[in-house]
Amino acid sequence: MKTLVKILKNKEIMGRILFTIVILFIFRLGAQITVPGVTLTSDYSSYLEQNNALALMNLLGGGTLSTFSIFALGVSPYITAQIIINLLSTDVLPALTDLKRQGQSGRRKMELATRYLTLLIGAVEAYGIIQMMASYDYINFDTGSQAWLMYIYIVVIMLAGSMIVMWLADQISQKGIGNGISMIIFAGIVSSLPQQIVGAYQTWVSSSIGTGAELTGVLEFLVYIVAFLLIIAFVTFIELSKRKIPVQHSGKSGQTQSMSKASYLPIKVNSAGVIPVIFANSIMLVPSIIVAFVGGNTNAAWLDIFSSSALFAMPGVNGSTWYMPWGLIIYIVLIVAFTFFYAHIQINPQQLAENFQKNGSYIPGVRPGNETERYVSKVLNRVTFIGAMALMLVAALPSILTMTGIFGDNTTLVLGGTGIIIVVGVALELKQQVEGLLAGKSFDEVVAAGGR
Repeated sequence: MKTLVKILKNKEIMGRILFTIVILFIFRLGAQITVPGVTLTSDYSSYLEQNNALALMNLLGGGTLSTFSIFALGVSPYITAQIIINLLSTDVLPALTDLKRQGQSGRRKMELATRYLTLLIGAVEAYGIIQMMASYDYINFDTGSQAWLMYIYIVVIMLAGSMIVMWLADQISQKGIGNGISMIIFAGIVSSLPQQIVGAYQTWVSSSIGTGAELTGVLEFLVYIVAFLLIIAFVTFIELSKRKIPVQHSGKSGQTQSMSKASYLPIKVNSAGVIPVIFANSIMLVPSIIVAFVGGNTNAAWLDIFSSSALFAMPGVNGSTWYMPWGLIIYIVLIVAFTFFYAHIQINPQQLAENFQKNGSYIPGVRPGNETERYVSKVLNRVTFIGAMALMLVAALPSILTMTGIFGDNTTLVLGGTGIIIVVGVALELKQQVEGLLAGKSFDEVVAAGGR
């Protein structure tokens, strides 16, 4: 309560919050404007819910794909481009590696390269999605003698919308509160939560009134809410968990060993965040986009292999058939692989060991150099394994629940998933930023009071 009062009294924080709300309002307004010339069929929404990759894209876009709005691409192409540039800059592409080491000027050039790659990825994604939707007759538009002009028109509008969303996100990062891209995703996810809770209430409580099963319905609804809160608590615990490696900093010349400083190297359990899930979903979407791009059959049965909630029919003995969730298995393997890969990008044991030697730092009981590198790598792998398992469980939970049919055809009630990971991560990030701004204000007040 005291923190809330401090926030309300802090003009800078309130100004940033109000600015962020205005930008998010503009974004939500644009999210309701369907691309001119395109009409959606009644089956469009249900198709989005069934396609996990497109559902995640809709999630990352703040729900803009559900209306096929001018902001339909959202920030998804930018996130994918950013991941690719980060991967290539890890000694894969020497030019990008050099830029990464050039400090601020190099980062600006890498950001420019990311924007150009965003345009390319956005154009491919937009065309692939249009082709996919049109082949299923989920969207309709003029396909006369010059249909290619209509395709170009829609792709350009979607690309322009994505650039506007990125600009709005930049404005939030500079003048608002929180990371702009994260806030746009956060706002879209949070706006759908009340609808999900209302849907659960109608499914179990409202529908049971007058049937004699009111108590059962209320209990099922309460179990659903408790399960929802437990998943949020679990994700919060994982996001806050870290392994602290003690680090000793040698004193300068003239200082004794007892005067040297001690600190910790924190290694988060989930240092990769939600990036592995996003990248895994992007790869799962690639085959469908390629097939649509080359004009192939997007209804082909083999594409079910890349759907994380589909069961693929396998021939058995004596003409029998059994089902295998190949898509879910591929999805899980990709998440685990990218979690380890991205964790080693975030914390490079070799570079860390070199920096320790240069700065005169060391881990007590571990020799500098190769032994330090091996020790950090071993701890990082063990901690990341726990994070990968937790991330895999939460991300795969919606697909598992969908395949078991617990919620029937109403997939909107499915628990878990990327949305909760993003919401918890952004909420913790916002909390830290607000606390930092409040601490800065308190420090300024103390300095001003001391000067009088």
